[in-house]
Amino acid sequence: MKVYLKQLFQAEQFDGSNEMIDKYELIDAGTMLGTHHSPELYLTGSGKVDVGDWIATGVNGEHWAIADDIFKKTYVELPVIPENVACLIKQDKEWDYNLGMAFDDAFSGYIWKSGVGEWIIAHSDTFARAWLDGDVVGEQA
Repeated sequence: MKVYLKQLFQAEQFDGSNEMIDKYELIDAGTMLGTHHSPELYLTGSGKVDVGDWIATGVNGEHWAIADDIFKKTYVELPVIPENVACLIKQDKEWDYNLGMAFDDAFSGYIWKSGVGEWIIAHSDTFARAWLDGDVVGEQA
């Protein structure tokens, strides 16, 4: 049996800047190696972080490097949705709604706050991904 897990972490693409070198306590320029006093950075593969690779930060503040090509094949970015849409998703899930019921409410005009139903209809794929995978809250609808 295969199990697919959702991992909760943030990642930023390493650009070789001094700010990122300092932030992650890396040494050298171009290809970076984790310093001996930075055990929170786990380097995989060659033990190097190249410009363009991703540095991930886990829920406990730990860091690890992911090659750009692996990152793009393995992970998808969470959708950014308005705060009031995120509130609706949270409320609907608490009320044991399913995704179909939420879409039905949006298309029938039965949404508790103006603009939310219209946003859901206009961004239905993003709404479905947010419902199923989680989201990052942006501006209001």
